[in-house]
Amino acid sequence: MSIFKKIRKNKDQLTAILILLPSLILLAIFVYGFIFQTGYQSLTDWTGVGEPGNSEFIGLQNYKKLFTGLLDIRFRQSLVNTLFFTLFFIAGCLSLGLLFAILIDQGIRFEGFFRLIFLYPMSLSFIVTGTVWNWLLNPVGGVNRLPTLFNKEPWSFKWIASRTQILQFDWLQLPKYIGIILLVTLIYLSYRYWKQEKNIPAIITLVISIATLIWLLSGGANKIQILKVSETHGFNLAMIGIILAAIWQMAGYMMAMYLAGIRGVPEELREAARVDGANELQIYARIIFPMLMPITLSAMIVLGHISLKIFDLIYVIAGPDNATTDVPGILMFMTSFRGNQFAKGGAIAIVMLIMVAVIIVPYLVSTLKSEHEL
Repeated sequence: MSIFKKIRKNKDQLTAILILLPSLILLAIFVYGFIFQTGYQSLTDWTGVGEPGNSEFIGLQNYKKLFTGLLDIRFRQSLVNTLFFTLFFIAGCLSLGLLFAILIDQGIRFEGFFRLIFLYPMSLSFIVTGTVWNWLLNPVGGVNRLPTLFNKEPWSFKWIASRTQILQFDWLQLPKYIGIILLVTLIYLSYRYWKQEKNIPAIITLVISIATLIWLLSGGANKIQILKVSETHGFNLAMIGIILAAIWQMAGYMMAMYLAGIRGVPEELREAARVDGANELQIYARIIFPMLMPITLSAMIVLGHISLKIFDLIYVIAGPDNATTDVPGILMFMTSFRGNQFAKGGAIAIVMLIMVAVIIVPYLVSTLKSEHEL
């Protein structure tokens, strides 16, 4: 009997493999194959003229130019724009989504209507959202005209036409900032390993963090000259309107996730907390919010992925030629298809891929590890 079960099991496995094989082949060719081709082309000087195989191999020169070249300041500003956009976009979506979910969870009247209102923007494409907000953010119209309804002077904020920067920093100090982020990350990992009683990883990360701290204090970061001149970057106020548009569209998604999580909390837990004298604020702080942490983490991954590869919303609202609102996706399009610098455009694409992988891969590894432990 065991022989027949084994044969049947092998047959089922073979059937599953044969069913998945066409999809795996297509995925390998049209996803990973093109990623490999883009990666190789980014190491050449191909300009889109002639066969890619006839181009000259130049190694990492395209990447070096992007991060240190005097003429590629626009790329570096696009990275800074993406960083600020990601931070404010995620924070705004999480905050508003949680607020909406808590309000709806109070058993308000017309709950279905409000859920529909909050979720409706999510059903729109970024193209539609961008078209609407392009009109709203027009400096000579849109929301700037609202005070005129009350016989007041219109607002003068330039929105997407603004050239003002805040939170500025010098690109020459980038090695120092990276070192600080690395130090904080290592200290956190060391503490986490120590709490999990994993002594060897905790000691290794602690030693590396001490070495990083010594390197920073000794001025090692200042010795890395990535540019010959000072180069200031910062948060462009033109990004405010784009961030508001993105939050407007995705806050409903977060509301739905948080509301599902809140409604999934057993009522017995709430009643037990009330019996122990806890008020509603304490119930949310001590019971509900901790149980929403997995949802928050998953949402941050999804929102981070969206923000890092954002293209269409900014393209429609601000246009491709607005350098103050540039992101790597738009610059890749401009560099490749307008500038015919396909190799450099491929390098920008690979940088985007790495940024997304830095967020997605650790999450997938952690998820698979947790499932394996279960």
